[in-house]
Amino acid sequence: MPLPVAPENFSAVIRALAAAGFAGLNVTLPHKEAAFTLADELTPAAERAGAVNTLVFRGGRILGDNTDGYGFMANLRAHDANPNGPALILGAGGAARAIAAALDAEDIPVAICNRSQERAEALARKLDLACIPWDERAEVLSGFSLLVNTTSLGMTGQPALEMNLDTAWEELIVADVVYAPLETPLLAAARAKSLKTVEGLGMLLHQAVPGFAAWFGVTPEVDRELYAIVQG
Repeated sequence: MPLPVAPENFSAVIRALAAAGFAGLNVTLPHKEAAFTLADELTPAAERAGAVNTLVFRGGRILGDNTDGYGFMANLRAHDANPNGPALILGAGGAARAIAAALDAEDIPVAICNRSQERAEALARKLDLACIPWDERAEVLSGFSLLVNTTSLGMTGQPALEMNLDTAWEELIVADVVYAPLETPLLAAARAKSLKTVEGLGMLLHQAVPGFAAWFGVTPEVDRELYAIVQG
């Protein structure tokens, strides 16, 4: 059940859903940091990310989890994408935090690059990461084996992400968390250069697995049939 909620109503809506008997829900932009603050308990993954994308209602309490990092890594593996060097993450929101924490847990060095330098530096300090100025994102690309777009740029109705891939080395993996459209302008440009691409729909499906298991006691499998159902 999709529930668009205004930020100022977020807390009231979540508590009402819990009182109404919902098992829980996924949280997306722009509510992930608000969900972190609202939760009564946090998983280690949520603590590391500083953001929550999955809420589980149990015994009158709200458990906050972050499965974005899990979903991202599972989607990389499903695409046989194995970065063997540093990762450059574009963005500094909840998804960027979760993905950075997940990559760091795999001993993959991470650099953050965001349009707001202040937010990028804050996240870099929190997770002890490198920080790259937004205007330098293209010229430093040759030093990375994974590029991840966690911004809304390229999403349907949003401006395209301007990212020159000319300096990318041939083994660069380009991943986008955006899944509408399935192939963003960034992924299309990467494919045109014969770079390995990883779309965002797989991350969406994989991140939902732990939440579904917590709500319903059943662990679903992300397969081609599920992709087809979600794509309509």
